Amino acid sequence: MCDSIKFNQEVCCLKNKKISLQIKIFGLVLLLGLLLILLLSAFFSYMESKQIEENRGRLALEISKTVSFIPSIIAAFQTSDPSKSIQPLAEKIRIETGAEFVVIGNKEGTRFSHPLPSMIGKKMKGGDNERAIKKGEYYVSKAMGSLGPSIRGKSPIFDQKGEVIGIVSVGFLLEDVHQQIINNTTKVILVSLVAFLISLFGSILLGRNIRKDTMGLEPFEIAALYKEKNAVLHGVKEGILAVDKEGYITMMNQPAKRLLQIKGSVRHLKVDGLFPSDYLYEVLKSGNPQVDKEMTWKDKTVIVNCTPLFEESGISGVVASFRDKTEIGHMLNTLSEVNRYSEDLRAQTHEYTNKLYVLLGLLQLGETEQAIDMIQSETRGLQFQNSIVFNHIEDTKVQAILLGKLGKASEKKIKFEIVSDSFLKKLPSHFKLSNLIVILGNLIDNAFEAVYGFDAPTVRFFATDIGSDIIFEISDNGKGIRDKEIPLLFARGFTSKNGVEPRGFGLSNAEDAVIEMNGMIEVQSTPESGTVFTVYLPKECERSE
Repeated sequence: MCDSIKFNQEVCCLKNKKISLQIKIFGLVLLLGLLLILLLSAFFSYMESKQIEENRGRLALEISKTVSFIPSIIAAFQTSDPSKSIQPLAEKIRIETGAEFVVIGNKEGTRFSHPLPSMIGKKMKGGDNERAIKKGEYYVSKAMGSLGPSIRGKSPIFDQKGEVIGIVSVGFLLEDVHQQIINNTTKVILVSLVAFLISLFGSILLGRNIRKDTMGLEPFEIAALYKEKNAVLHGVKEGILAVDKEGYITMMNQPAKRLLQIKGSVRHLKVDGLFPSDYLYEVLKSGNPQVDKEMTWKDKTVIVNCTPLFEESGISGVVASFRDKTEIGHMLNTLSEVNRYSEDLRAQTHEYTNKLYVLLGLLQLGETEQAIDMIQSETRGLQFQNSIVFNHIEDTKVQAILLGKLGKASEKKIKFEIVSDSFLKKLPSHFKLSNLIVILGNLIDNAFEAVYGFDAPTVRFFATDIGSDIIFEISDNGKGIRDKEIPLLFARGFTSKNGVEPRGFGLSNAEDAVIEMNGMIEVQSTPESGTVFTVYLPKECERSE
């Protein structure tokens, strides 16, 4: 049982084990090399055999033609013993040309010459003389002769009258032809083997060089890292952009495209015009990273970090990561307003705690009538305000904001009136609490600050949903705003108040929230008489197609 489990584990390990790139390259070169050697050797052997046989046949035919036209050979046919003069001459020609045999015979096929003298006077073998003797043709043939299979050149011998009187047969043994083919093929195979060994050595060097370029990683490891990189790049919310040393984009993730409002592929395009490239070129030139650089691109404020990429030859590119400061600002502003909202609730709790302590003191002192008068006075005021809040304002989000501001106004000794004509049903679902806190919270707090310290400080709130818009109106009886300051009122950082803390963001944030909800905000102010802010928010949510 244990042996079986161990065997299965070994099989699984073998299945999971990846073949290295170097072994793949070596194996591929080995297989292709052997296949090419076999194919080329077979092709060369076939073509070489055809060419050698053709050359030998042509040579045999040319020799036989030359011999058939020798006058002494033709004259010897008229003598009583032709072989006496033909045999020495034929042997001399055979030796000089390297032919296996030069056989001359009459038109009956009787030999007058032969490498073996004993064969003279006997009939020629092969049965391939008919075309030369009867038709007077010159040709090449293959046949089995007395010396073995051979390739032959056949030529007729003509007398002075043009009559065929004999035949010349010059031949080379096929065995010698095949041996020459083998010798030539062996040389080709040896050269191919040398080239094969060189290619194997080159494949080893190539595999090592590729491993060096891939930092020792195998292709499957690179593929896994590529998938992980893509998942990380497109998973992070920050925009990431990479360029080479020439400023061409090599990579950009989807958050970067969304942030920079880019569609389609940007690979191998110049970064100029698609992204503020001054920081990138500065890093390419100096090699020093740039950290938390703030810049404005189109309608967004972007925080950029640039990091140079190095290789052995120097800087090879830059990677830039950036995030939208506007979104971060919105989040911080929302958190600030939520914190302010909690402070308003704390102020309301603190105010009522103080009143409870006063009531407790009056009761302990026996001042029952004063305690009852205080309770009745508070009750009348609360009943009136709460009746408006709960009966006229049906949206719980706005109710919560107003209750908090009522407590804060009470603590600051500011009269905060909710106009009795106000009427507001439950707001549409796209009205987010965070936006309402930013808009109403900042405008009401701004009004509180405008009247704080004045005689009879009063802030009024009015809301209505009659028509296609939700309308909020916040007015105060403060000192008002000068005409020249009204155009700057919503500019970020602008304030008419003195103080150490950074100011001038409340109204700007409120305007941003109104614009985000496709609304508008108006301001009317009369010096020494007060200010009115009016907000119009459409009930229907506009959706981009």
